[in-house]
Amino acid sequence: MAYQTFDLSVKDHIAHLQLNRPGELNTMTPAFWSEIKSIFETLEQDPAVRVAVLSSTGKHFTAGMDLSVFASLAPTIADEARKREELRRKILKLQDCFSIIERMRFPVLVAIQGGCIGGGVDLVTACDARYMTRDGFIQIAEINIGMTADVGTLQRLPRLIPEGVVRELAYTGRRLGAERALALGLVNEVFEDHEALLAGVFKIAGEIAGHSPLAVAGTKEMLNFTRDHSVADGLNYIATWNAGMLMGNDMPEALAARMQKRKPEFEALPPATKSLI
Repeated sequence: MAYQTFDLSVKDHIAHLQLNRPGELNTMTPAFWSEIKSIFETLEQDPAVRVAVLSSTGKHFTAGMDLSVFASLAPTIADEARKREELRRKILKLQDCFSIIERMRFPVLVAIQGGCIGGGVDLVTACDARYMTRDGFIQIAEINIGMTADVGTLQRLPRLIPEGVVRELAYTGRRLGAERALALGLVNEVFEDHEALLAGVFKIAGEIAGHSPLAVAGTKEMLNFTRDHSVADGLNYIATWNAGMLMGNDMPEALAARMQKRKPEFEALPPATKSLI
């Protein structure tokens, strides 16, 4: 399927989503929002996908929300209260275009080159791990246009780096460069250039793809759950989870492969259920 704002490929259990509008700084047009959600819904149905890499093209990862999106958010109803209710629902739908990344059973790694601005920060903070070029930076730019970021940055970023740093960035609109982002733990690794970035991220993705997709899915489920719950709740959940998941074939296959000095072969996960029937 052809997309306006992405190139999509799947190879060796790795899905690659690449923003493909470098001439327009990969701004997030109305098509971007519908396509990113559609892509992840499609990948969820593909048993071959065990990890995804999100990358971009050109000088910058993304300049953020395209101005045309703000126009599309304009309410269409005359009554003032109903206008606000309609706008709220539109914002919630935008939020879900990134929240779907957290719901995926597979990890999503993001490779950031150059600027990651505004809505780009909302996007990358929803991913499992972030990697950046040495000239990369993030910028919570919404404050510069007189609005509060509303698609996930202010909710997710304080869980990734110290709250005081987030507040400074959000209040001032300053850039956070790659080296400081690395020191704060926002990015896992900094690469010299875009080529090295992609090579490094795909190497990590390949390691993930070689593991049991069921174990990886369980690990992501537990990490997300534990982030939002107490330690006791997390321990209780993993006990229940593994009471069922340990009975499968993956652990015997992993142990046998190790003893036989070969790569393990794991059964794919079934496609995600779209409906009850």
